[in-house]
Amino acid sequence: MDLDAPLEGKLKEIEEKIKQANLPADLSEKLTEEISVLRLSLNPSTSSGQGGSGLFINFENFSNYVNAILSLPFNKETKDVLDLNLAKTILDKNHYGLDSVKDLILEYLSTLILNINNQDISRSPIICLVGLVGTGKTTLAYSIAQALGRKFGRIPLGGMGDASDLRGKSRGAIDAEPGLVIKSLISAQSRNSVILLDELDRITDAGRKDIMGVLVELLDPEQNIAFVDHYIDYPFDLSKVLFIATANNTTNIATAVLDRLQIIQMPSYTDEEKTMIAKKYLFPKILMQSGLKDNQLILDDTVWPTIIRPLGFDSGIRSLERAIEGVCRKAARMIVEGKAQTVQVTNENVKEFLST
Repeated sequence: MDLDAPLEGKLKEIEEKIKQANLPADLSEKLTEEISVLRLSLNPSTSSGQGGSGLFINFENFSNYVNAILSLPFNKETKDVLDLNLAKTILDKNHYGLDSVKDLILEYLSTLILNINNQDISRSPIICLVGLVGTGKTTLAYSIAQALGRKFGRIPLGGMGDASDLRGKSRGAIDAEPGLVIKSLISAQSRNSVILLDELDRITDAGRKDIMGVLVELLDPEQNIAFVDHYIDYPFDLSKVLFIATANNTTNIATAVLDRLQIIQMPSYTDEEKTMIAKKYLFPKILMQSGLKDNQLILDDTVWPTIIRPLGFDSGIRSLERAIEGVCRKAARMIVEGKAQTVQVTNENVKEFLST
């Protein structure tokens, strides 16, 4: 089977894409040189007897690499929204209570806005939201991105044990691929996106030292202007990326990383706050997701204390959310099975809806 002609045509297509892309000159030159080497291997007189399948594999690897390069947002960014009043409105809309935390975030955004106006985001602090599970850390990070009009990406660090997950694997490796930092940028298609480094404290013991080393590079403005992913093998400027971190606690975070973070402690929610969050935010959202109409499931006000604490005290709202989901699912089943047209949850029957 003669693969040379088809592959030559595909190489020309890749060459054209590289020419049309607005890549850094030295990177474009590097890709062009690789094409020249690959083209030589298509010539039977210079290919040293390499088989057609080998040529195809080399081409596929190179094609995947070029596609990753061309997907990077070297020159793409969103326009920042620098409106503190809008930021406050978004925070209040997305989060009930947490006034002290929201005040700190607005102060943080104020310094960020000033630095953006001065075209020096590198001087802005990097916040780390620290608190127990379910206290709203991730959604607060998303709200910051929304307030700034920026794209949002999340890198889950919980359970990560290999620094290559962040920095990528060399093209020579069997499982070669970009790391999560580059993947987040490709997904966001914006070089000034907000990237959440989620659960800093839950990195495995085996990989903590190396991963913390990569995090120091990411968070250090002197180093992140030329971050090198092992797969991409070309420095990418991360100075316009806004990193935000979360953790349950700071015990397992390296001192060098902590030195680059501004810690914001997340408080626990009171029962009164949880009741308001449940009524105003969670129940309407879960009701709609369950396919139920407003008049098909009615919860008496007296049942909320039981729903809020089905298993005792919980600082966050995860268990509350799961409890409401369970109530909605049971009500949906009753309606679908024709046992009721409208379901009302009262003190007398609430435990039936909360049972597992």
